[in-house]
Amino acid sequence: MAPYAAYELVKTLKAEIPVPIQLHTHYTSGMASMTYLKAIEAGVDIVDCALSPFALGTSRPATEAIVASLEGHACITDLRKEALYPIADYFRGVKKELAGTFKLNTAIDIDTKVLTFQIPGGMLSNLLSQMKEQGMADKYPELIEEMPRVRAEIGYPPLVTPTSQIVGSASAFNEMLGRYKIVPREVKDLARGKYGRTPAPISEEVRQAMLGNETIITHRPADDIAPQMEALRAQLIDKGYTSPPIEDVLSYALFPEVAMAYFQKAGRC
Repeated sequence: MAPYAAYELVKTLKAEIPVPIQLHTHYTSGMASMTYLKAIEAGVDIVDCALSPFALGTSRPATEAIVASLEGHACITDLRKEALYPIADYFRGVKKELAGTFKLNTAIDIDTKVLTFQIPGGMLSNLLSQMKEQGMADKYPELIEEMPRVRAEIGYPPLVTPTSQIVGSASAFNEMLGRYKIVPREVKDLARGKYGRTPAPISEEVRQAMLGNETIITHRPADDIAPQMEALRAQLIDKGYTSPPIEDVLSYALFPEVAMAYFQKAGRC
């Protein structure tokens, strides 16, 4: 996000809604610290940072630097940068150890081209790791240019989980194996309509290359799923949870094993 765009967005939100505004952005383009300062001027309540050993690149601005920049400002934080220094020193060693153990690239350069390609920072570091694993790190610049092409061809899905990973995996396979020679199942599901209607039409040429004559979903995909709430509630009751509220039923639906372990530990069943 650009600095003045952040200022206008935060100003507008603060004027319209009473809830705290939290801003999260990545350093990939080199503008994140400037963006945070303009957002702070506009009245943002929270900015997401990272301790300096884990900051910058595709991460977030450094906590210590933001704290220092606000000293003497009306929006001063209750953090002391001096208290953060020994913590940062400790985690510098942790970072070095992890980088050596897992062969991680911890020096990802700023690339202002992401402002044009609109690729989230977290995606870039993951994709670079995947390309290195395949011995094709030299194809990384071409991958960055392939992603906006793929995104346009499959209907401009938003670059948030899970559709950001779908765009990234389709682009990576295109660069490694040839355009749409191998198409992951999730990419096919998106083209088929299983994730709902995309913001823009999907290229018919690309859809044909992916799916051939497979049936396209033109209705609301969730309508194909039978109602499950009562069945899930009954399962919880059978497991000894006599009156589960809807929040716990939803937790059980999403993470059954983890939820049950928590319910048992909390004495709910």
